[in-house]
Amino acid sequence: MIDNYNFAGKKAIIRVDFNVPLGAQYEVTDDTRIRGALPTIKKVLGDGGSAILMSHLGRPKSGPEEKFSLKHVIPNLSGHLGVDIQFADDCMGKQAAEKSAALKPGQVLLLENLRFYTAENKVSTDEEKAATRVFAEKLSTYADVYVNDAFGTAHRAHASTAVIADFFADDSKMFGFLINKEIKAMDKVLHHSDKPMTAIMGGAKVSDKIQVIENLLDKVDNLIIGGGMTYTFIKARGGEIGNSLCEEDKLDVANELVKKAEAKGVKLILPVDQVLADTFDNEAHTELAPIDQGKAGYMGLDIGAKSVEALTQVIMDSKTILWNGPMGVFEMPSFQKGTVSIAKAIAESTAQGCFSLVGGGDSVAAVNKFGLADKVSYVSTGGGAMLEYIEGKVLPGIKAIRG
Repeated sequence: MIDNYNFAGKKAIIRVDFNVPLGAQYEVTDDTRIRGALPTIKKVLGDGGSAILMSHLGRPKSGPEEKFSLKHVIPNLSGHLGVDIQFADDCMGKQAAEKSAALKPGQVLLLENLRFYTAENKVSTDEEKAATRVFAEKLSTYADVYVNDAFGTAHRAHASTAVIADFFADDSKMFGFLINKEIKAMDKVLHHSDKPMTAIMGGAKVSDKIQVIENLLDKVDNLIIGGGMTYTFIKARGGEIGNSLCEEDKLDVANELVKKAEAKGVKLILPVDQVLADTFDNEAHTELAPIDQGKAGYMGLDIGAKSVEALTQVIMDSKTILWNGPMGVFEMPSFQKGTVSIAKAIAESTAQGCFSLVGGGDSVAAVNKFGLADKVSYVSTGGGAMLEYIEGKVLPGIKAIRG
């Protein structure tokens, strides 16, 4: 455990998740993930160790690209840590090895984007897997200790998230504080939740959440469905949805999930009304309508006031809440009311003693946008990883250290 480990005189190579959004001038526009990594980095430095940080940024296609260079995060990171950050402009180059070797206690080295090398994340063929092992072994030579603190990539069997652990002894590889907090928060929701427990699943597609919902049906008392995926359920039960988003090939799946929820005594709750729009635009003409009375040429882009009232009541009566996915197109002010209202209800319920876990890119963006991130119990940094963990899958980045 990182709490009990003394990093004095040790070089720790830390897999962080600095895959952060950058603005037009390459400035960090949301540093949630950087702030999430700080406790682990500070522990290493505070013990008298040195930190070598590695991460990916974006999805570079073939080699280095200026817009995906990790050097852009240095001003933000340096400001938080209060130390100068050294930089190796090639994670595999001679410079990276030399700077790592020369690193003194209290110093920090940031390696350039790991994904400038396909060996970091291309692991489909035997040849690619072999290249990944070579890549991971090279990274391991920079340090004495490996710390994985990047929960957002823990569901990938990549060089820096899983394979590198093979090159460290059991007592020289561990999770950072962030991953420990993520696992603790999710295990509380999945295995030690106070009842009643409510899961709120939003977003566009049922297909993205089928396994998650299946697994949650054994754990929750209430399952609230929102966002675009609502309309697949509504059409499946014979409702009119107009031009709203719908997965025609998942109508049977939606009906099956409703039956399974009923059989397990889970209340599956759908919105009762909606905000319709004639175009996908903030300035669109809008109308209120019951959820199953869509209109030709119109699409549902948010839940209505009656839905907000009903869902808020369920949320306020809950002792544990898991929220993944918005209620509507909250990025547009005209269609953000449903998502804002649900976020505020979760915050209020949390203030009254409920444990709330918010995860998934859009949900996290919503609580950040509306200034509510510190009003919920835990905000997960890993969307895909969180969903796979909830599905019950073994995450390679977790298994590599837990065994």
